[in-house]
Amino acid sequence: MGNIFAIVIYMFVCCAVYQSGINGINYAEQGGRLELPVSGATGWAAVNMPLRAEPANDAETLLQLRAGQGFTIISEYGDWWNVNVAFDNDCGVYNVSGWVLHNSCFINLPDVIPSLVFANTNACASVKRSGGYKIPNVTGFVLYNARAFNERLGRYEFIVPALYSTALRIFEAQQSALADGNTIIMYEAFRPRAAQQSVVRNLQNLMDSNRTVRNAINTPPWSIGWFISTGISNHQRGAAVDVSLGRVISYEIRTSGAYSYVHITAFEHFEMPTPMHELSPLAATFARPVASSSSDAWRAAVLASTMTEGAVLLQRYLTGAGFTPLASEWWHFNDLAGVRIANIAGITGDFFTETIYSKIPNL
Repeated sequence: MGNIFAIVIYMFVCCAVYQSGINGINYAEQGGRLELPVSGATGWAAVNMPLRAEPANDAETLLQLRAGQGFTIISEYGDWWNVNVAFDNDCGVYNVSGWVLHNSCFINLPDVIPSLVFANTNACASVKRSGGYKIPNVTGFVLYNARAFNERLGRYEFIVPALYSTALRIFEAQQSALADGNTIIMYEAFRPRAAQQSVVRNLQNLMDSNRTVRNAINTPPWSIGWFISTGISNHQRGAAVDVSLGRVISYEIRTSGAYSYVHITAFEHFEMPTPMHELSPLAATFARPVASSSSDAWRAAVLASTMTEGAVLLQRYLTGAGFTPLASEWWHFNDLAGVRIANIAGITGDFFTETIYSKIPNL
């Protein structure tokens, strides 16, 4: 009864905050497409790209940014970000400001959707298993570094890059969840390709030594590719998310500069079909595979018998924002529009994003 009461109070107060901007400016109410402005947020070039002197394709190239190069976003103008890039050399640090096309860039999710609960276990102690079995060199290991002090939020937080257009869809899904007194739990968006390939190698090794795992993963109609992409996955493209769902128990209204946002301080996990990152048919969303490249085929698919109310609700939030569920993993959702953008740009995720450059947002 206490939890129900807390959720009701949360729904009432949260709606009031989002309408009135208590303790600061409500950016979304002012027409913003995210919880906090992009100004001051960390971004990354997802491919090698020119830094232009002006927001135009024929403007002077100030320098070439490499894939994975981070920067601080100063402002947004149409399809362009004005950014500040810091470089280290023998004489110290120097800064160059210019313009980049943001459709080929990632943005740090905690900087712009801070109400999400971030729980990137792959960056602290991976929970990936298969059939309940630990995956050697993966389960319990740090697969890549992605946590740092975030000046913008005033705390240590995970670094969670996503394609900018994908971030806008995540914001929409989170707003739907918050309106119901729930929150999306963000386990992962971008995953470096090196980390992906490490999981592939070690899962294959486990399959070679464990007949139970091998038979489960390769039981028709399923195969290993449904549980870990052996090529470039949509995580490398910044257009996929691994998420779960929680009931909000308590929250605070915090500020970053002049802007207010919701910070979840306590939540309760919804029951899900399996623990997060169970790489086997036990975690299937649907009874049979569904073409992952189709944005509509899943609508006619039959849910797996193991799907819970929480998993179905999570699916409703994400698909309502334009994501497509993956048939083999209840937690995985693809932004197929973002995938198309990433494929055109040639994003492959062959880099790490271990440093952030986040600042307090400007008015």
